[in-house]
Amino acid sequence: MTYPIDTIRSHFPALHHADAGGQLPLFLDGPGGSQVPQAVLDVMVGYLGRYNSNFGGYADAGLRTSTLVGDARAAAADWLGCAADEVFFGLNSTSLMFNLSRAVARTWQAGDNIVLSRMDHFSHVSSWQRAAQEQGVAVRFVPLNADGSDLDYAALPGLVDGRTRLLAFALASNVTGSFADAATLVRAARQVGAWVSIDAVHGAVHQLVDVRALDCDFLFASAYKLGGPHLGMCYGKREHLQSLRPYKVEPAAEAVPGRWEQGTQSFEAQAGFIAMIDYWAQLAALEQPGPAAGGSAAARRARLQASYARVHEYELGISRAVLQGLRQRPGVRLYGHDSAHGRSPTFAFNIVDGSGVICDPYAISQWFGQRNVAVGSGNFYALDILRHLGIADTGLLRIGCLHYTSHAEIERFFALLDEWLAEHGA
Repeated sequence: MTYPIDTIRSHFPALHHADAGGQLPLFLDGPGGSQVPQAVLDVMVGYLGRYNSNFGGYADAGLRTSTLVGDARAAAADWLGCAADEVFFGLNSTSLMFNLSRAVARTWQAGDNIVLSRMDHFSHVSSWQRAAQEQGVAVRFVPLNADGSDLDYAALPGLVDGRTRLLAFALASNVTGSFADAATLVRAARQVGAWVSIDAVHGAVHQLVDVRALDCDFLFASAYKLGGPHLGMCYGKREHLQSLRPYKVEPAAEAVPGRWEQGTQSFEAQAGFIAMIDYWAQLAALEQPGPAAGGSAAARRARLQASYARVHEYELGISRAVLQGLRQRPGVRLYGHDSAHGRSPTFAFNIVDGSGVICDPYAISQWFGQRNVAVGSGNFYALDILRHLGIADTGLLRIGCLHYTSHAEIERFFALLDEWLAEHGA
């Protein structure tokens, strides 16, 4: 079946909105957030314009909001592979990580330790690290391998022991795109009875999550990375959500999972999230993606599995094209796996001059920006990777492709890159 890239792109108005100079945008900043399909925009505007209400009201808008919350939990359950009462929402994954980590840390004692990953976004590092420090608990790190493309799994036996209470890692790096060996990490934790926390904010965009198969205790994801609004969510095993004490206001209900949601939620974002899941559930079957047909949770989960499989095959082709283009340019220094497999279509690199000096990635990013091309620069909150590579002070460039990125756009990027290389003699 031919991948309907033109049909898919037609659902994203931002892809066709030129700047003041008439230049169409090229969004290669996917790991920082995706563009949004029209169906998501319509649902969010429709909710705010007709049914905006706080939770718990008995008029029409309030009843619709109550139904909406239940539907959003069901959509999250289908996406993550869990029960609807095992997911709670929040402003973003970072705030949820800090909230949850404080509650979990209250179960630790001096002499305990936690094990974190050097491959992670620092939201999943600082939240757990700060909580451990406040409890007087040691923090250990799974190091990176020599080239920084993956974790050094051989170090696990020396890090995880009988006093390890938590092992936390990212499903995939938001910089190098590498997927972690989740099974090896979880197995190491389970052998000593430690809990497992997974940051799937980046990984869940390119691999359908199954929390049961992963056997994690907690998992974080965000809707805005694959076509939804700014909305974070956390999966937690039901027994943990019931037994742990959340930081909440006293009058708030104690029922799971709402007891973990601080303050009034963004119901318009939840409406958009449902539309996003429905959009994704149709990608495998329809040339014209739209609202998903009704059916059981199992049916929607199956459609999501088929859609992810179809997108994965397309993204493999995009990754091969990007890697080939980077290899053909000797001034480009790629960080991470030089393979389309075992990674997301996210690429970290720098440009070096004839003397081997790294050209300023921020200036290069700005140059592309002037041409309405979004190419990221910086450390992307994955500071340990850049420290390991010796470029923490320099930073790097990053491009990230999503399911709507076309091969024509990759060709446009490399044409512009060649223009920059010729202009600067690199």
